[in-house]
Amino acid sequence: MIKLYRHIKPYRLLIAGVMLLVFIQTMAELFLPALMANIVDTGIVNGNIDYIYKMGAVMLIIAAGGTGCSVLVSLLASKTAIGFARNLRRLIFTRVESLALHEFDELGAATLITRTTNDVTQIQTVTFMMMRMMVSAPIMCIGGIIMAVSEDASLARIYLVVLPFLVLFIGIIMKKSIPLFRLMQVKLDALNLVMRENLTGIRVIRAFNRIDREQARFEEANRSLMDNAVRVNKIMAAMMPGMILIINCTVIATIWLGAMRIDSGAMQVGSLMAFIQYALLIMISLMIFSFMFIMVPRAAASAQRINEVLDIVPGIVDPPIPAEPSQSRGLLEFRGVGFSFPGAEQPALENISFQARPGGITAIIGGTGSGKSSLVNLIMRFYDVNEGSILLDGLDIKAMSQERLRSFIGYVPQKTVLFSGSITDNIRYGRNEASSSEVRAAAATAQALEFIDALPEGLDAMIEQGGSNLSGGQKQRLSIARALVRKPLLYVFDDSFSALDFKTDARLRAALKTEAAQATMIVVAQRISTVMDADWIIVLDEGHIVAQGRHSELAKTCGVYQEIVSSQLAGEDTA
Repeated sequence: MIKLYRHIKPYRLLIAGVMLLVFIQTMAELFLPALMANIVDTGIVNGNIDYIYKMGAVMLIIAAGGTGCSVLVSLLASKTAIGFARNLRRLIFTRVESLALHEFDELGAATLITRTTNDVTQIQTVTFMMMRMMVSAPIMCIGGIIMAVSEDASLARIYLVVLPFLVLFIGIIMKKSIPLFRLMQVKLDALNLVMRENLTGIRVIRAFNRIDREQARFEEANRSLMDNAVRVNKIMAAMMPGMILIINCTVIATIWLGAMRIDSGAMQVGSLMAFIQYALLIMISLMIFSFMFIMVPRAAASAQRINEVLDIVPGIVDPPIPAEPSQSRGLLEFRGVGFSFPGAEQPALENISFQARPGGITAIIGGTGSGKSSLVNLIMRFYDVNEGSILLDGLDIKAMSQERLRSFIGYVPQKTVLFSGSITDNIRYGRNEASSSEVRAAAATAQALEFIDALPEGLDAMIEQGGSNLSGGQKQRLSIARALVRKPLLYVFDDSFSALDFKTDARLRAALKTEAAQATMIVVAQRISTVMDADWIIVLDEGHIVAQGRHSELAKTCGVYQEIVSSQLAGEDTA
């Protein structure tokens, strides 16, 4: 947790102000009982009205000053805690955005959401409490003991009996509650995981009539979290009555013993009243300590989870001095590329070598699991190659910054992702400064205007989260339009035509030949009809290139390609 607080440095002045104000407020609380004792013993007992008014005014001023300090402490502590939490969320989000895909997958989306929200909230709450209470508690405890001893050292011996019982009671509460607080975050992760899977997979759940099963899964995770919370709250519920019982017993013992000393003339009434106030302050400070010691372990568990994210060193980083290609044409070359997923027994790609030239279409085809999407991910540098190199216009892509590399590429992913907002906003996601005419031209090339113009709002029509109000083909066409409006040197289509009917597919490919005639085009596809007109076809099988060439050549010489052709175009002339 201490490691995490290095990020609080921008708020050092605010923290210093809080510490000063807390000190002033606590000292005011310590001096008020002593002043009250003087008023009782000197003013009321002797009937000195002027002294009562004078000291009463001083007490009011001190009380008002303490109240003002308390308000300022709450304000500054809130600003510090909330600002610190904002910075933590930004740091976590920035780090997650920089992670390689396999690093992201190792953590998982559900736990990252919990760490960015609930865990940061825990840190924020404890930070506020530490500044508001943790500083005042030791001052109040030590100062209270000193002031109580100064009032009556003999009566102060009662603390030698009470404090061990209080410390033992707090220790028992902490021992039982701290492990449960740490377990709370893990169970919250599990609940978020089930909830997220149900929200994203609601169509599949309903299609297979598995609603009852998912309700049972959610109930199990929810009940597990509830049971843990109930156990913690039961323990915490015993804390306050126990503390109050000890405090009341201390007050009763103080009054009893103090009355005996007053009767013997060894103590005055005002001193006894002040002593009782100091006893309450000491007990309250110990209650604050106990509450903090219970909350801090949960926050420490949250801090550890946050540090796990912040301490990840991204596996894919930009070079210290990024290079630029000497010319920008879009020539892509794979030279002996090999790639394995972390922990995999077999390489996903091995000895991949080919060139994709500007003005041509290079198609990649192969069976499921042959490595097509892995190859595309390497182009985008979502993963880094283990062997060989990938060159863009003669420059290794590792020598370029990731931002610069991706500025050359128009990427259409296999799984279409759209964002909430208008159709125009989603197309402009490819290039913010695109004009309305460029947006419309990109939509026309992507064969999307037909359904866009049918909408009452046209290009201003709103898309729901994830594009749930659009069909699969409509989402694919908008995704293609988003890449087209970018006007890149290199287009990468990762099985981006699978949801289109054959007629739309053919029209789209014809429009692309005209629109992107000077660009390099990589097309990953399952359909033979999509790749058969490509300038160059690469056939992948189990991570290896088994053949390269044109459709007419591969249909005669490549067994893997022949199998794909025969399964899709059986009975047709494919030469």
